[in-house]
Amino acid sequence: MWGRRRQRPGPSGVEELRARRREREAALRKARRQQQLVSKRHLWEGTAEEDGQGGAEPVGDSLPEDEVLELLRGLQRGSEDRSSSLCRLRQALRHKETQQTFVRLEGSVRSLVGLLTSSLGELQLGAARCLHELSCGQPPVPEACLPATPYLLTYLAGHSLELTELCLYTLGNLAVESQAVRRQLLRQGIIPVLASCIQSPHEAVLEGLGYVLSQLLQAEEAPTEIIPLVLSSGLPQQMLLLLQGGLGAGTAVELAWCLHYITCSHTANRELLALGALPALTELLLQLAADIPPEPPDGLELLVCPVLRCLSSLLAEPSGAEGQLRDHRLLVALFLLLQSLLPQQPFLVQEGLWLLNNLTAEESFFCSALLSLDLLPALLQLLPCSQMGSVLVLTVLCNVAHKGPAYCQQLHQQQLLPMLLPTLLLPDPGVVGQCLELLHLLFLHWPEAAADFARQDGHRALERHQGTPELQERARALLGALGAPLAAFSP
Repeated sequence: MWGRRRQRPGPSGVEELRARRREREAALRKARRQQQLVSKRHLWEGTAEEDGQGGAEPVGDSLPEDEVLELLRGLQRGSEDRSSSLCRLRQALRHKETQQTFVRLEGSVRSLVGLLTSSLGELQLGAARCLHELSCGQPPVPEACLPATPYLLTYLAGHSLELTELCLYTLGNLAVESQAVRRQLLRQGIIPVLASCIQSPHEAVLEGLGYVLSQLLQAEEAPTEIIPLVLSSGLPQQMLLLLQGGLGAGTAVELAWCLHYITCSHTANRELLALGALPALTELLLQLAADIPPEPPDGLELLVCPVLRCLSSLLAEPSGAEGQLRDHRLLVALFLLLQSLLPQQPFLVQEGLWLLNNLTAEESFFCSALLSLDLLPALLQLLPCSQMGSVLVLTVLCNVAHKGPAYCQQLHQQQLLPMLLPTLLLPDPGVVGQCLELLHLLFLHWPEAAADFARQDGHRALERHQGTPELQERARALLGALGAPLAAFSP
């Protein structure tokens, strides 16, 4: 599912292949946008000569059992061509049938573990590549790799960047398999090892670390068994520091999703707030908005989305975020990003509006900023984007109107009513119901709005909903509220 190969020579080829993997990542996250992202990643580490091809497809056909057995014997005999045997075995293990055949053979995985602990770096890498192929397989193949996990964890502190990266992605793939596997990794100290790895200066290591951690944090048992260990390890502090330090795109995406999965648990938000997560993530969002080009690069939404979600979740913490965030630049950055990404990534509108709702729900500061910065027209442009988007836009406007007469006066003066009339004609009861709530607040706090609404024949739009059970009570109440203004302005 995840294709990637390191080609030699030169870093440009590596970056091209990283970009290709991130394209697949983007497609997967888009397809599963409303769900957790648990998936396996395939790290193609061979050279073109080793792989025998340039793509990420299996080489040739799956091998019969006698040929697999012969490869295994070549590894066990200690012959001088063990490296080439490992390379051929790795290519063969790209077939699920060969994987199943291999793990059934007695001593097969034990032989790979023995070579993984070899003093020869070439044999170590070859064995690690074979184990990585097995970790990408379907159950019960990956479980056969469990005897190797202590060594995979040990080599995360090694000096070989290539081996470290292989071990990280193999561990990340194994973490998906079962709760029993994750508990074994936790007993073996995977969280402290990852806390040590995050000090690495290498982007590839940090990106792989983020992948492993994201797999663990999405587990069902994460809130009770994993997140407390992560918090005590110091990993969240380091992730927040790294996100402000100008990381590469892939690493920033991984770490941002890790923080998102922590906030989703609703068990550690107070701790994240105490670590300064709100200002740190706000600063990151400001940087993203300041650096956004006229044509945003593909994949930017993969970073913006978890940052928006983290901020929304932290702001929803009861009284935990009070007073921590009062920066009007956040609103400007939010609208800049939404306007830039809206044509290609309309789903981000909903994420941005959730954040805007949480910003304006309690704090009059952001309600005032929304009006004083003249951002109301940009907000109203999002009104017809989708059903949920329309509800959220109207909810944000209700948050503003709830603050009292001065705010309702400004909403009225900025020509809100003409935008609401078409909304009342929509067939969606959820959208119309929220629109009726907004009109109620406007009429309550600023009666001149009711008079203006009556002059615009607003009563006709309200009359349409007197027969809708879930709307008729509110529609009739608003029609009654229009009676006095109508009489007052009659000739």
